[in-house]
Amino acid sequence: MTDRVARAALSRLAEPGDVRLAALVAELGASRVFDLLREERDVTGVYTDVATRMCGLDPERELADAAKRGIRFVVPGDDEWPTGLQDLDRSEALQGRGGGPLGLWVRGPLSLRSACSRSVAVVGSRSATTYGADVASGIAAHVAGLAVGVVSGAAYGIDQAAHRGALAVRGPTVAVLACGVDRAYPTAHRALLDYIADTGAVVSELPPGSAPTKLRFLSRNRLIAALTLGTVVVEAAVRSGALNTARWASRLNRVVMGVPGPVTSAPSEGVHELIRGQVAALVTRGSDVMELVSPAGAHLTVPPRGDERPHDRLSARELQVLDAVPVLQGATAASIARTAGIPEDEVVATLRRLAEGSLIEHSVGLWRLASGG
Repeated sequence: MTDRVARAALSRLAEPGDVRLAALVAELGASRVFDLLREERDVTGVYTDVATRMCGLDPERELADAAKRGIRFVVPGDDEWPTGLQDLDRSEALQGRGGGPLGLWVRGPLSLRSACSRSVAVVGSRSATTYGADVASGIAAHVAGLAVGVVSGAAYGIDQAAHRGALAVRGPTVAVLACGVDRAYPTAHRALLDYIADTGAVVSELPPGSAPTKLRFLSRNRLIAALTLGTVVVEAAVRSGALNTARWASRLNRVVMGVPGPVTSAPSEGVHELIRGQVAALVTRGSDVMELVSPAGAHLTVPPRGDERPHDRLSARELQVLDAVPVLQGATAASIARTAGIPEDEVVATLRRLAEGSLIEHSVGLWRLASGG
């Protein structure tokens, strides 16, 4: 049995993120592990767990049927295999899940390796506010417009907004599911997932037909973190699956970013804790994200500042004189000099320069601020 067929079989037998199986495959190889299970050899208790799934297993037929439906099975060693996934094999488990995937079932024309080599995860609350959805969509559109892939989970709320933001600018986007790639979860997102499958990629480590479970969502989160350069969390409550993705990203030495919300907002409380604990860098727009995930010196952002005013170009001495010029009633240069505490001859010269800049007006020996100055 080839490695690919063995991995397809094991993906049907075991739950994703099973650290025992991942360790066995790393040590013995997928073909050898499957042979042992087929011989009813209970290595580290794995056979006991998967015995009921062994009946009727036909991985060759499953691969052929999947191919007819436009679904391919990508495994380590393939040109399309994303290199970032190997970091999962070196990371400790989280909540009992860990290790790299046995393979990835993929639907869509986008090459995973090219899409994920420069990509960002955008995740967050399913119960997103209008604010959160707008920010997530804007960030996704900005980075996708620069040919950076947007990876998310196709759930309600922030995930949906992220995918739509990328699609709006015809950028690359990848949906990572906790069920088979032939299933729509949630069902209301069937059209969205079909569109992503037409232009991007829908991915899962679960074989076609598999149903989503709570444990599978936790396993899925590690893939989202590993596939990308960094994870942006937009609106996550203190008990949120998005925080699990952020923990995986931090564990894998990826950039973790958080979008702040109103300080009174429960949906943003988890994000605020990430920022307060210095786990996540604060970001507010796509350019902030690009600066953090790009090589040093690339995509540097310019700190926001107000529009420049004529006053901004004045020296401290000129500002001191200008502050002494009255607003309504004109004053003599001598009076302004006394108010400013500067010699009169210097004040006269300064007043003339300020008048040339249209900041003050002069009439019959009196000086006052120009209208609107």
